[in-house]
Amino acid sequence: MNAVTRPTTGAEYAVAICAEESDRRCRATFQQLVLEFSRPGDALLDFGAGPGLDAHCYAEHGRRVVTYDVDVDMSRYLETYCREFIAAGSVTPWHAAYRQFLEADEVPGGRFALITANFAPLNLIDDVTGLFRRFATLAAPDGLVLASVLSPYYAGDARYAWWWRNAARLCVHGRYAVPGASSNIWRRTPADFASACKPHFHLAQAWAGNRTGVPGRASWLHLARCRYMFLLFRRAGTSPQGRAARRA
Repeated sequence: MNAVTRPTTGAEYAVAICAEESDRRCRATFQQLVLEFSRPGDALLDFGAGPGLDAHCYAEHGRRVVTYDVDVDMSRYLETYCREFIAAGSVTPWHAAYRQFLEADEVPGGRFALITANFAPLNLIDDVTGLFRRFATLAAPDGLVLASVLSPYYAGDARYAWWWRNAARLCVHGRYAVPGASSNIWRRTPADFASACKPHFHLAQAWAGNRTGVPGRASWLHLARCRYMFLLFRRAGTSPQGRAARRA
């Protein structure tokens, strides 16, 4: 579920996604946010869990984690990497086809205080509204969704011809897709995500993945400096003074 070209094995992929210092910083920042937006004992759904690097971190800090990924090889690696937490019952792997994820009646873990999606799995989803419809059935009444997605404004992508070919489409439609290794890879503006998550969720905050401290609304300049942006969604109709405000 990760928005990069995957190496052959889960082990190779786990190394590849930690190869760049900027990616390691963004991952660490995202993990810290997850810990700050949740409590020990909370049930978390790690959507697009990949090789389990994040799930391992969350379980180390006392969270109960259900991991979901469509990739068999990633799931096998996760089962080895997180084996002590799986044995203890604090990590529960859930491997299924994406349609099964959307339609399954039986879901491990019940309702989730926080649904996470790190390293851009949401950029591989064509129908984001359908995904948030599913998240609404899985999240607790005050549950949050925290996602790391590819920034469509990242200046580093301007060296590619596909970025220039799609610049007008981004301005007009707020999104565009480029072919990936196994599916389309979407770039979406925060406004497009805000529209797509309705009516089940509300986009509460968006900020650049390389920013620390209390997040606020990100400027275009901040988002242009980082490959990733972080998005925080809360349930529609819930108070901003609840779980989503804890960090302040």
